[in-house]
Amino acid sequence: MQTAICGDSRSLLRAFLSLLLQVKRVKEFYSYENEPVGIENLKRGLASLFQMQLSSGTTNEVDISGDCKVTYQAQQDKVVKIKALDTCKIERSGFTTANQVLGVSSKATSVTTYKIEDSFVTAVLAEETRAFALNFQQTIAGKIVSKQKLELKTTEAGPRMIPGKQVAGVIKAVDSKYKAIPIVGQVPERVCKGCPSLAEHWESIRKNLEPENLSKAEAVQSFLAFIQHLRTSRREEILQILKAEKKEVLPQLVDAVTSAQTPDSLEAILDFLDFKSDSSVVLQERFLYACGFATHPDEELLRALLSKFKGSFASNDIRESVMIIIGALVRKLCQNEGCKLKAVVEAKKLILGGLEKPEKKEDTTMYLLALKNALLPEGIPLLLKYAEAGEGPVSHLATTVLQRYDVSFITDEVKKTLNRIYHQNRKVHEKTVRTTAAAVILKNPSYMDVKNILLSIGELPKEMNKYMLTVVQDILHFEMPASKMIRRVLKEMAVHNYDRFSKSGSSSAYTGYVERSPRAASTYSLDILYSGSGILRRSNLNIFQYIGKAELHGSQVVIEAQGLEGLIAATPDEGEENLDSYAGMSAILFDVQLRPVTFFNGYSDLMSKMLSASGDPVSVVKGLILLIDHSQDIQLQSGLKANMEIQGGLAIDISGSMEFSLWYRESKTRVKNRVAVVITSDVTVDASFVKAGLESRAETEAGLEFISTVQFSQYPFLVCMQMDKAEAPLRQFETKYERLSTGRGYVSRRRKESLVAGCELPLHQENSEMCNVVFPPQPESDNSGGWF
Repeated sequence: MQTAICGDSRSLLRAFLSLLLQVKRVKEFYSYENEPVGIENLKRGLASLFQMQLSSGTTNEVDISGDCKVTYQAQQDKVVKIKALDTCKIERSGFTTANQVLGVSSKATSVTTYKIEDSFVTAVLAEETRAFALNFQQTIAGKIVSKQKLELKTTEAGPRMIPGKQVAGVIKAVDSKYKAIPIVGQVPERVCKGCPSLAEHWESIRKNLEPENLSKAEAVQSFLAFIQHLRTSRREEILQILKAEKKEVLPQLVDAVTSAQTPDSLEAILDFLDFKSDSSVVLQERFLYACGFATHPDEELLRALLSKFKGSFASNDIRESVMIIIGALVRKLCQNEGCKLKAVVEAKKLILGGLEKPEKKEDTTMYLLALKNALLPEGIPLLLKYAEAGEGPVSHLATTVLQRYDVSFITDEVKKTLNRIYHQNRKVHEKTVRTTAAAVILKNPSYMDVKNILLSIGELPKEMNKYMLTVVQDILHFEMPASKMIRRVLKEMAVHNYDRFSKSGSSSAYTGYVERSPRAASTYSLDILYSGSGILRRSNLNIFQYIGKAELHGSQVVIEAQGLEGLIAATPDEGEENLDSYAGMSAILFDVQLRPVTFFNGYSDLMSKMLSASGDPVSVVKGLILLIDHSQDIQLQSGLKANMEIQGGLAIDISGSMEFSLWYRESKTRVKNRVAVVITSDVTVDASFVKAGLESRAETEAGLEFISTVQFSQYPFLVCMQMDKAEAPLRQFETKYERLSTGRGYVSRRRKESLVAGCELPLHQENSEMCNVVFPPQPESDNSGGWF
């Protein structure tokens, strides 16, 4: 039987219990035209309860929640209806972060129980629960419980039956003002009364976003709040603020406008930036980085960058950054099942075509960096070609790109090429290339892969011997996937002997835990490779976050140097005799490879930098980043509307420096990571006459510094590595409120503060011993006050 329902609440209640056992589906829902959507939704929620059946089974029903799969469990005195809310098809705005580490886990249940006595429904009890938690920070969590309850109190005579052949005719006879409307819940229009304009909001937070305040949590909090306002603003409003702002705060404003990720904000920022001018290079780069970190990019953003890349640039660095970020957007869109979008297909062809036939030789690095972000499986054959046949820097970059691919792509064919590189079967390769090739092989090695690598230790250059030895020891110590295979091979006496495992040197590799729990882990790894003369060749600092099987490459900072042996009249290692003097830094931040930074390039550049060196660090990335971004409109079956907004942002400053003293025969490398992090959640249940909500916020300011000191006045040279984690305040806030349209209500607030102590992260024992030599403990001073 199919029934039409009219939207007068009193009529519904009178007719409900007597009709319920006859109703199977609600075909039409009638209400008054121009009635407030909030009131209509409450009626829809009541009308949706009319749908039930007396037999067990699974079917699809359309009600206020959308087109949903429901399961009935019929018993003698009751019927239980279970609605699978995750199957409901309903149009609602919303988005979330693709990476599960930064994503939100949610669980939704809906159970309606119909109590039956003497073929009469005596009560209906419906309960819907929506629970959520941020994967990365489980204290950011919430729960919505919505209940409906109808009980039979008394019985009385109802209105007379109205005869008619068509439902529409009968409805018209009841009240000609009734109109047929969908039973699926509708979204009420949001009206913000008394809210400030965009310009007023910006003026109120502008001071928090000045450069000297960016290390504070207030800056990130203001950044997140302004993004929300930008998402409801028009292009003209946004452009007006951009044009009026001063130079110091403009980069932070560009971060916010780009992070808003709306058509209006994208149009405004593209109208504002002039890529043909070199006066706004900093702003252009901040725009591109914000595009790379976009939480839910769309095809239009990628299409805009492709269009820009085809145009002209005042700065070649910006041109390179555009292509690198195009690679990052391709990967994010593919993760969201957008690999077949027209713009994505065009971008893929551009990256792969640039590697197959680069127009300029120097463009090869740019396209390799783009592929390092895109991680296209079809690019692996090209990477193997560049890794094996390319020149030193290109070969090394190609192997580092392969290192980012999932282990499932490291096939026997890939390992065959990498083994040839490591063992130098066809040509001599630099140490950096060979060690990276070995790292890729050791992701999922065969028995012979491990055996050949272990047998090579002892035949390699001095520092490479030590480095490969510590890599193997680190895999065993940290129980990495390759550890079982390595232990099998070590049972052979020819492989496992004292001579091979007692090689001296200062190079090292170490992995440890920052934090660890049954459901999540945060790890750090530090590996350093030196040349035989004691000069840094490569330092690589990584931080990973794991939740279940999901992982996030939080950061990687790599400092590389080459061709510096001439400064101390030392002999270069094999294959590195003709390298130009160079030092630079490369960074990956939240799975996005950024454009590398050069400290110096060439001997003359090196000497000029040494003579004019100020000791100031070089910034790799600095700015405000929207990292967590989840928005969800929820239609509750009671008719109320719920909304969930979770955002996480950070102000970040990663800088590095390399100091070199010929007088003291000492070099020092520093990498500083400083961040301020804020995560906010706002869950509201709203009707036209009442609003309830839960607001949560967690914030911290943290820092991590890596220092490597090398004294090369003697051999073996002295190396001390230090990783210092600064103390970090952790603050959490929670506000619950209920508010009537009249303004009356109540508010409950809670606050919790703690201090996470700073510490020096442990590295291997040899490093601790070496640091005691480089920085010997100071003898305690004698405070006796005597002359002698």
